[in-house]
Amino acid sequence: MEIGTGYRQTDVGSIPEDWDSPCIRDAAARKSNAIVGGPFGSDLVSADYVESGVPVIRGQNMAGECVSGDFVFVSAEKARSLRANLARPGDLVFTQRGTLGQVAIIPTGAYEQYLISQSQMKVSLDSARHDPHFVQQYFMSSEGQKQISASAIQTGVPHTNLGILRTYLFPAPPLREQRAIATALSDVDALLVALDRLIAKKRNLKQAAMQQLLTGQTRLPVPNREWVVRPLRELADIRSGGTPSTAVARYWNGDVLWCTPTDITALNGRKYLRSTARTITREGLAASAGERVPALSVVMTSRATIGECAINAVSLATNQGFKNFVPFEDTDVEFLFYLLGRQKQGFIRLCGGSTFLEIAKRQLAAYEVRLPDNKAEQVAIATVLSDMDAEIEALEARRAKTRDLKQAMMQELLTGRTRLV
Repeated sequence: MEIGTGYRQTDVGSIPEDWDSPCIRDAAARKSNAIVGGPFGSDLVSADYVESGVPVIRGQNMAGECVSGDFVFVSAEKARSLRANLARPGDLVFTQRGTLGQVAIIPTGAYEQYLISQSQMKVSLDSARHDPHFVQQYFMSSEGQKQISASAIQTGVPHTNLGILRTYLFPAPPLREQRAIATALSDVDALLVALDRLIAKKRNLKQAAMQQLLTGQTRLPVPNREWVVRPLRELADIRSGGTPSTAVARYWNGDVLWCTPTDITALNGRKYLRSTARTITREGLAASAGERVPALSVVMTSRATIGECAINAVSLATNQGFKNFVPFEDTDVEFLFYLLGRQKQGFIRLCGGSTFLEIAKRQLAAYEVRLPDNKAEQVAIATVLSDMDAEIEALEARRAKTRDLKQAMMQELLTGRTRLV
């Protein structure tokens, strides 16, 4: 590979000539216990936990840029007995076993010290040469994650150790540039965190709105009548799915979309199903127990995973793990989607004590729901909820674009292709 002027090839790739490429061993502070693992298993057990004191870092505290979340604690006396395993603000913590690839910083201001558990390793960097936020960003980048994964011990549960940690390499610009890069990337991280919180808030608001609107506790200012109780057979034609014989090649790869539960879970909560991973032929559909489901119906999983719904934007067939609702003229399809989505626990109760959960068509047909006896009110309710869904999807799209932007920034900044100072 050709190296541009002003760059040199190293074990971490092509970097500017004024950058270094140290390993963790050489980047660590010159003090005792700069690189340590957690205590021996018998030295820290659940019986040592108390209500307050020195927080213990466990895997669940390693999900973000900084160590955070709900902690368990040990007493100050216990922490003193394990002082070699303590971490302090500015230290980096790497996961040793469990979810490999987690790297977090001990934050400033929360606690003076933390005890790392048996599943983590701590590094105190030489602060005169290395910014922990920069190093954390590198090891969370695709290149840093590849290095961690490639060096892991795969015997049994994948894990790593202190010897391997000491050999991890990273690019190291001058300290001032490290800080500038870390600040730029941390600003994007802060935006992602803010978007995550906003999305969570909007989802909670939608859940509250569903509780109010789909039970009639809150009524919208549209012409309406009293709500009524009806069995599902009066709202829609309920159709089953089926699977053609996999031994007959001519039944497969045709022009009929064929939906499986995987297609629904892939939507990740989105409302409309527009494509499927697999298709069958018309002959295959005729040879199966399934029925064609016209567009703008509700497909719902009814076996193993119960009550996951989507509106099919196109005509399709489903496998036998579905019961599908073709709404009657006086039933709004979007309202039906939201209404069915709230019945999951009721549907599961229909399955009784069966080990393998499955709802029969006759059970669903007799299942009763309460709803407006007026399609106009159904439409009004569905419109409110659909608008909330659209807002959440727009925020999720913005979050995805922001993540892509950060990946592009990391590729530029962590390799020196773009210089900030």
